Amino acid sequence: MARIVPLLASIGLMAVPALAQSPVSAPFKGITGSVTVSPAPKGVLVHVEAAGLTPGWHAAHFHEKADCGDAAFKLAGGHVHGAAPVVHGLLNPAATDNGDLPNLYAGADGSAKAEFFTTALTMAALQDADGSAVVIHAKADDFISQPIGGAGDRVGCAVIR
Repeated sequence: MARIVPLLASIGLMAVPALAQSPVSAPFKGITGSVTVSPAPKGVLVHVEAAGLTPGWHAAHFHEKADCGDAAFKLAGGHVHGAAPVVHGLLNPAATDNGDLPNLYAGADGSAKAEFFTTALTMAALQDADGSAVVIHAKADDFISQPIGGAGDRVGCAVIR
């Protein structure tokens, strides 16, 4: 019996990684670079490395569909959001837009590296039937204005499945 318990415990530990969700990495379209979304116990960690951006601040959002197939990235849909009516903005007290992320900063050479953590989403939500996308916008998000915080055009898009 003493030998069976450690054996069962080790079999159980080997099964745990199979149940855990894995990080998802995807290249951006429209700009150079990639995004990695990793599961965390109470949300997701987002790691972005990008180049080819204009210098300055850029909005980053999770969009509702894993489709970056058109030049303007409109097929990615709107932001991933919570209950209707949808209200955008990390600084908006009525916010329900779960796809909101902090801005990222591109240096003079157009490159940016950032990590964001959000408790508003899980890997399961991002990897639902139609997946999702991480979209980088041309301008900064002011975190209040509707519908997208004045973020402007979509310049980069990466599919999350």
